[in-house]
Amino acid sequence: MLASLARLVHRRRWLVLAAWVVVLVAGFGYGSQVFGRLANESGLRPDAESVRTSERLRKLADSGSEILVLVDGAETRDPALRARVSAAVAEIQRLPGVARVVDGYRAPGTGLVARDGRAMLLRVELADDASSKERDRAVDAVREQAGRIDAPRVLVGGEAPANREFQRQAQHDLEKGELYSVPVMLLLLLVIFGGRTAGRRLRRTGLRSRAGAGLAAMLSVVLSASMPLLLAAVAVAGAFLILLGLSHATDISSYSVNVVTMLGLGLAVDYSLLVVSRFREERAGGLDLPMALDRTMASAGRTVAFSGLTVAVSLAGLLVFAEPFLRSLAWGGIGVVLVAMLAAITLLPALLAIWSGRIRPPRARPADHGFFYRQSRVVQRFALAIVPLVALVLLLAALPFRHAELENSGLEALPRSSESRRLFETVRERFPGAGTDPLTVVVDVDPRSAGLADYVHRIKALPGVDSVQVRPLPLPTLTVVDVVPAGPSQGPVARRLVERVRALERPAAATVTGTAAFLVDYRDSLLARLPLAFGLVGLATLVLLFLMTGSVVVPIKAVVMNVLSLGASFGALVWVFQEGHLSGLLGFDPPGMVDISIPVLIFIFAFGLSMDYEVFLISRIKEAWDETGDNDRAVALGLQRTGRIVTSAALLIVVVFLGFALSELLTIKEIGLGMAIAVIVDATVVRTLLVPATMKLMGRRNWWAPAGLRRLHDRFGLAEHLPPPPAGEPRDVGRELRTPVG
Repeated sequence: MLASLARLVHRRRWLVLAAWVVVLVAGFGYGSQVFGRLANESGLRPDAESVRTSERLRKLADSGSEILVLVDGAETRDPALRARVSAAVAEIQRLPGVARVVDGYRAPGTGLVARDGRAMLLRVELADDASSKERDRAVDAVREQAGRIDAPRVLVGGEAPANREFQRQAQHDLEKGELYSVPVMLLLLLVIFGGRTAGRRLRRTGLRSRAGAGLAAMLSVVLSASMPLLLAAVAVAGAFLILLGLSHATDISSYSVNVVTMLGLGLAVDYSLLVVSRFREERAGGLDLPMALDRTMASAGRTVAFSGLTVAVSLAGLLVFAEPFLRSLAWGGIGVVLVAMLAAITLLPALLAIWSGRIRPPRARPADHGFFYRQSRVVQRFALAIVPLVALVLLLAALPFRHAELENSGLEALPRSSESRRLFETVRERFPGAGTDPLTVVVDVDPRSAGLADYVHRIKALPGVDSVQVRPLPLPTLTVVDVVPAGPSQGPVARRLVERVRALERPAAATVTGTAAFLVDYRDSLLARLPLAFGLVGLATLVLLFLMTGSVVVPIKAVVMNVLSLGASFGALVWVFQEGHLSGLLGFDPPGMVDISIPVLIFIFAFGLSMDYEVFLISRIKEAWDETGDNDRAVALGLQRTGRIVTSAALLIVVVFLGFALSELLTIKEIGLGMAIAVIVDATVVRTLLVPATMKLMGRRNWWAPAGLRRLHDRFGLAEHLPPPPAGEPRDVGRELRTPVG
């Protein structure tokens, strides 16, 4: 099928190129509007108790998003300051979209005046029915009016401005990540496709003629290296369009674009590297363009298709969660994987057909006895010591994760220069009652009820309670109780307090919301569905690898090794971000925790990428096993035949992830660094040490399967049949007539 597709693309190459140019232009022109539709919500499913209670309170207050204005550095009792603030409040109150304005002068005792008396907050509540554009205009108008207050320091923050800061920072970080990673990737691609060799040719031939061998060699290398970047641009454009479409159906997290783009960029470079390298290898055998394209797509193209489906299946594990932003990440990730895959099997063959005359093949096919072959033989010799030693090192690296503090990220995820973050930190340090967010208990009972007094008394008696206050609301059938926990807002004491309050006997229907309640509900929701998500991903991976290899041992071993390598990356996340090591080098303030979503996202995304490399390696090992029947030699040959390409692909994708690790949004930094560590461990420790060592110890048992499953594989197993080269072609094709996928 893929060989037929290659022939069709070859005939319609200009039409295929034009179609992808349309995607490219639409993605960067129209699709980039997605940055204005990002949300900074809790990420929880809408039916969670804390979300329902929060929305109920919002409707009772008849207010929408909130803007905070901090007036700092002057005595709040100064009559002149009071006059200036009162004038600003009057102007802000008249702005379109503003529901009400509260300040410390008109609402004393509400915590809007700093403890030292030298700062004041204005709370601007926007109308609940205000559209996103109206909220944006209101934020700009409030900022303009606040800037007219004569005070040493005036900051504007709060929910609505913070959402805009997250959106703009996400776009800035995406541009920054691409700015750093793309030039490095181009340089590496030039080296991978023979830049040094072409450079020597250029120096030998000089600049005597534009058609000289040196310039032709350089042009060949530049064209080969540019195709992965063109494919990456198409994948990013496709990601924008997919996420923009999703934003009309569900909330898109402020870092969804960065995560999905990161994945698409990395996979596009990986897939194009596989296809272009295989095409040049086929041309090195003397094949003409149509036959080289046929065989490239029947081998590398099929590998790309299989890999894309494997990664998509892994990402589908996120669909079992009820949280909208996780599901949107899943659909966005699946979409961008399919875009990268389709571009690799259509756009790349079209470009290869158009530029084929200018792309020179390497001088010879890769040898079967090189560095990776020798390295594998050394590992096999000491396999009995290497397996437990490497497994122990990976387990030790994972140990810090046992003490992980998993919490929801807040404004501390913004960079230090963020106005909203600076306002938040000032309020937390200097304003009364702002140190710890309270739990808010909503009770459907009259505030004067005797049962309520007993209920409040029992809440006060719970361990971990710092203070309890009943809000003075003029509602005869509803009471709101604020319970301040001892310690941090999302700390262990606050989380246990949520569970204890919910477990109390109540005089009427009562629900709990607040920062800690959001975290508890989110944690419980994730834990309830995590086994199902991991089970589906693991089962799908086992089935796909079985259909490829016909073995039940190799797939199980692959899953176990991937889990070990991911555990090491989780431990590194805790060591770096929670404990603060390398914070100076990476440029962030240690938050003392890890975002609760990050381990789930890294597991799903990195597991899919790890299986990408697993598919490529195991398929070539299986191919050599079918050729030789010698397990040890098959492992060494498989590593040799894939070592350079897997190492190059891993290096390129690590460059992508590290480019995003330079992000100033802490969540993107965590994902970028975590993914980079996972790929590094997988491509080095697992692929070069654990795989050959464990397969050496298992011997022929690597390829075992029960008789029934063996018959099933013989009937339904995935294999590719390469079109044979023309008769008399001087190349060894015996091993390529029936090659497992990869």
